[in-house]
Amino acid sequence: MRTLRHRLATDTRYTLLGLPMAVLHFAVVVVGISAGLGTAVVFVGLPILAATAAAARNLADFERVALPGVLGRPVARPAYRPAPAWAGWFRRTMNPLAGGQAVLDLLYGIIAFPISLAAAVVSAVWWAGALAGLTFPLYGWIIAAIPGVDRSLPELLGLGGGDTMFVVFNTAIGVLFALTLVPVVRGAALVKASLAQAMLTRAPSASPSPSPYADADADAYERVSEPRWA
Repeated sequence: MRTLRHRLATDTRYTLLGLPMAVLHFAVVVVGISAGLGTAVVFVGLPILAATAAAARNLADFERVALPGVLGRPVARPAYRPAPAWAGWFRRTMNPLAGGQAVLDLLYGIIAFPISLAAAVVSAVWWAGALAGLTFPLYGWIIAAIPGVDRSLPELLGLGGGDTMFVVFNTAIGVLFALTLVPVVRGAALVKASLAQAMLTRAPSASPSPSPYADADADAYERVSEPRWA
């Protein structure tokens, strides 16, 4: 049960708190690319595009930090191409645009925004439905007593009318939301995390296993390299 609560908390945090980062990523990429392309003819836009790529890389790093907790396995940061040692100021300024990963960081800011929004909305709706429904017996009687409140849905389903059925019906909906909360939030988190993993990470390289003959080879090398005095 503790593991289940931890999983639900991690997925909820990832979907809900990931939305502000997705909005920021989307805004930075769209504004930066628009401004950069619009002024590229006078070469002012090129540094703007490079700065946008650098900002998108930093924002992608925040996403990479959150991925292991959701995926349950480590991920590796792609290798970004460094500026050559001989590069001048312009080459170093434009270096954030070098390499295919810079393009993926920019594209992720655009593609991930609607997916992040959908994941956050789904998680928020399921949490609200579960909490409101499970606590409905505490305040449902007050709502049922308000004149003009529509209580016809249970009657349309053939369950009967009245305040009691109204409260029971809405509580049952809350129970349904609560029972499906974990898989729904988990699915929303995995959809968002899978896209981030595909575009922002690479598989972690496995460390090579040591050879069982490494020690023997080292001893043999030491014996061969020992000086022999006549």
